Amino acid sequence: MGLSSFSLGFFSKTPKISLPKTLIFTTPSISSKPHLKFNPIFRPSTLTLFLPIQKPNTKTHFKSRICCLFTGIVEEMGEIKQLGIAEQGGFEMRIGAKTVLEDVNLGDSISVNGTCLTVTEFDTQSSEFTVGLSPETLRKTSLVELEPGSAVNLERAVRSTTRMGGHFVQGHVDGTGEIVSKEPEGDSLWVKVKAGRDLLRYIVPKGFIAVDGTSLTVVDVFDGEECFNFMLVAYTQQKVVIPSKKVGQKVNLEVDILGKYVERLLSSGFVDSIRSS
Repeated sequence: MGLSSFSLGFFSKTPKISLPKTLIFTTPSISSKPHLKFNPIFRPSTLTLFLPIQKPNTKTHFKSRICCLFTGIVEEMGEIKQLGIAEQGGFEMRIGAKTVLEDVNLGDSISVNGTCLTVTEFDTQSSEFTVGLSPETLRKTSLVELEPGSAVNLERAVRSTTRMGGHFVQGHVDGTGEIVSKEPEGDSLWVKVKAGRDLLRYIVPKGFIAVDGTSLTVVDVFDGEECFNFMLVAYTQQKVVIPSKKVGQKVNLEVDILGKYVERLLSSGFVDSIRSS
């Protein structure tokens, strides 16, 4: 299988893929469709191209289910195996995992670092599954920073019988934050994250927030610094990817949807209409 690396920056309609002169492809050529380039505010990762592989044990039947809600309780940390341009021209990411594959079906929703993604292919024998990535997903999330070998938080969408251990998480990332400090206290870890004012207005002390898909309780909000913080106990530190990230790296943020609904109702005049009725 041939591999090629490329850098991603801002959107452009002109493909910009540099290949070593010594590398010769014997596989079908890449589609000439516009290629994605990322906004410079992100730190681009090196993506490797997927090439077709024969998978005799890969299931090909499709069984749809309605899966659109998560709890923010990470089930396991998976490992990025490959990511890059799919044969049909889109972007794909292949992830190694075990727990989330126990009852997987094509079309299922799995939260990857808090981003709801659809399973497009899986192989239970090799313990891997593939998800598709849209350009918008890569623009709005921290997934662009991932590389082969990176660890990611994984959670299957909830069922009606699932215990609600965290809070209502949709897997619709509102934006990214930047880790600005990590301070240990005993066996716990304080983490401070900088977020834009557009997100910070929905974040309240002792309220819920999903950070890289992990349901957490906000401790304090620092409006002047445009930051908030939270604490990770020793057990949680071993089960999620946040402690392994460095200061300056980005995390996916999803604020509590209840705050957005309240804001929408107030701005629409709903409360005033009730008062006048």
